[in-house]
Amino acid sequence: MSQLYSSMKPTPMLKDELDIVIPTIRNLDFLEMWRPFFEQYHLIIVQDGDPSRTINIPKGFDYELYNRNDINRILGPKSSCISFKDSACRCFGYMVSKKKYIYTIDDDCFVAEDPSGKGINALEQHIKNLLSPSTPHFFNTLYDPYGDGADFVRGYPFSMREGAITAVSHGLWLNIPDYDAPTQLVKPLERNSRKVYLSTQLPILYVDAVMTIPKGTLFPMCGMNLAFDRELIGPAMYFGLMGDGQPIGRYDDMWAGWCVKVICDHMGWGVKTGLPYIWHSKASNPFVNLRKEYNGIFWQEEAIPFFQSVTLPKECDSVQQCYMELAKLVKEKLGKVDPYFIKLADGMVTWIEAWDELNAPKGTETNAPNAKDEKVTE
Repeated sequence: MSQLYSSMKPTPMLKDELDIVIPTIRNLDFLEMWRPFFEQYHLIIVQDGDPSRTINIPKGFDYELYNRNDINRILGPKSSCISFKDSACRCFGYMVSKKKYIYTIDDDCFVAEDPSGKGINALEQHIKNLLSPSTPHFFNTLYDPYGDGADFVRGYPFSMREGAITAVSHGLWLNIPDYDAPTQLVKPLERNSRKVYLSTQLPILYVDAVMTIPKGTLFPMCGMNLAFDRELIGPAMYFGLMGDGQPIGRYDDMWAGWCVKVICDHMGWGVKTGLPYIWHSKASNPFVNLRKEYNGIFWQEEAIPFFQSVTLPKECDSVQQCYMELAKLVKEKLGKVDPYFIKLADGMVTWIEAWDELNAPKGTETNAPNAKDEKVTE
């Protein structure tokens, strides 16, 4: 299959303006299938787990590799805000990037095919989503009106057709759905169910659509196939405190998604979901997942109403200000649910402080180590 895709050489979009961030604990052989789409971009690889372990990366890719020792050296005491033994560590890559856009993908995700059997360039579709406006203030029933073959439907206000800036492009998955542990347990063999995936005759649901999530509506954001405008919304893309030493896991991207959506709504920006698809190859263990998710399943029933009711002050006119206000409210409101949220709120503040140190405007840099000086591109 990888030989099929190796013959494709698309002209890369935003080649010098986008980093690809990959969290991993294993060798990155999956990159071979993505080579025709990724090899001309810069990769930031965040190695989780044992920093003494050597992971193999296929030749020909331009990348930086960071492990826990690097994170501790670069951030110092503020490294406490970066999760350990959890894919939430990927957000460190967002922090050290200097590019305008980020695409992040998991290492068990492969190139999917469209109904005609053609390999999907997920990165290219994400870029198209980000470079075209969104419609968060009025829903267009023909999905994304800026896409090929679509437009605004009758009754859509002409005064709103310029749309809003798109901050986030949330992609989907074929094969293994992104289910929580209880759903995995009751539907262990479930895959998508419509027969349109022609090359293997597998029953796969492929919906050829992109839509904007309306203002005021939250969504479950999955981090395995996600792109965003780092310069716009990057400081809010914190994946929280998860994994080792924490009472919760597998809610890292959910937490980031709730925070991001509230801030995008406040700032007037859009979030898109739908295309592109990737092929999610591996179902994780539902019993392991249940242990990680157990507290989150209860806590989300408190957290989601909290985010639905949050109103940020008009004075918050930057993402950092919005995020610091959210951190204050998380401590005040959700801290009553469990002490973990007090710790998480402190982590949110530390994250913003670390972000600002590493991303200070030219001429105002602090004495914080520079990530590019600490880790040489290989």
